[in-house]
Amino acid sequence: MPAEHAAIVGAGIAGLTAALALARRGISSEIFEQAPELTEVGAGLQISPNATRILAELGVLERLADSWLEPDNIRLISGTSLRRLAAVPAGSFARTRWGAPYCVLHRSTLQRALLEAVADESLCKLHLGAQITGGALSDASRPTDILIGADGVWSKVRESIEGSPSPRFSGNIAYRFTVDAANAPSFLEATSVSAFLGPSAHLVSYPLKETGSFNMVAITAGNATSHDWTTQPTEVQRQQLLSRFFRWHPAMARLLAEAEGMTFWPLYETTNGRWQNGRDCVLIGDAAHAMMPFAAQGAAMAIEDAYELAGFVATRPIAQALQSFEAHRTPRIARLRQRGAFNQFAYHARGPIRIGRDLVLALRPPQSLAADLDWVYGYRAGA
Repeated sequence: MPAEHAAIVGAGIAGLTAALALARRGISSEIFEQAPELTEVGAGLQISPNATRILAELGVLERLADSWLEPDNIRLISGTSLRRLAAVPAGSFARTRWGAPYCVLHRSTLQRALLEAVADESLCKLHLGAQITGGALSDASRPTDILIGADGVWSKVRESIEGSPSPRFSGNIAYRFTVDAANAPSFLEATSVSAFLGPSAHLVSYPLKETGSFNMVAITAGNATSHDWTTQPTEVQRQQLLSRFFRWHPAMARLLAEAEGMTFWPLYETTNGRWQNGRDCVLIGDAAHAMMPFAAQGAAMAIEDAYELAGFVATRPIAQALQSFEAHRTPRIARLRQRGAFNQFAYHARGPIRIGRDLVLALRPPQSLAADLDWVYGYRAGA
């Protein structure tokens, strides 16, 4: 029999989207979140058309319309010269080519919109301050047919699935800060997502309408320490960051040196492994396949997972649905991981490889670069 009631562990993007997607299929759910209140950290988020299409289907996108920005393009820029290397058109081009918008917004804005949609849905119930003990959920109001682990890279649900993925440190650190738009240097463009590429590091910048600032994330090699986005780097750690950018353009190095309110986050990914137990338990989002952010698809994959899982469990016996879901999703995740690994190699290139990269990008017209992303942005989940 298809599922009738689900338990979802984790009230992040994956868990809340899953609850809404299940409700559209007539399946009720209870969402269990261990935090006593929901506060989303991390700041900026890029949501590509493959994900905004789903949010529109679930009635969430309309709640975001006044908060997001649709960038005109996604620029690749040399971190050493600040010269534009290439650009992928977005804005109205994205809507026409991929059938949905490409937008940037604050992560908390999406979290809030999802929560509002869940609160308005009678088939969804949220439990805060919940705990999982020995696979049992506190406060559950009725027996469940399926347990969905949407509890992130440090998933507790994953521990109950034999052969499941495990987290590992990627060797990279993300440093995040914001720059007030009114005082931003001219190379930060208010209508674009900008990826600055340099030796052994890169930095992504894009505007946030809600805060009137630029979200800035610098990624480079480092050592694992805290698991908390709110951790501020020590002076030694800041100097290590600056040493990674010492060959960059002086204006960029100065921006990093003067950054205020900087936080950092060791980037963890998961190994390959089983996402489901063959019976009644499944992982989605980072719990199943946490990946590096080099393809900017982490949130989008969580949204795709949630939406497609609902389709499987609504139409097939649960054990079969979970196996089919994993078989369907793993090739796409593997391909995106390969794309992310390639981007990391290209973004952090040094010496002759960097020179060759810049020459190749300069020869690629925007339409050609966009075509390379058709399989990512043009994907229609559930189709």
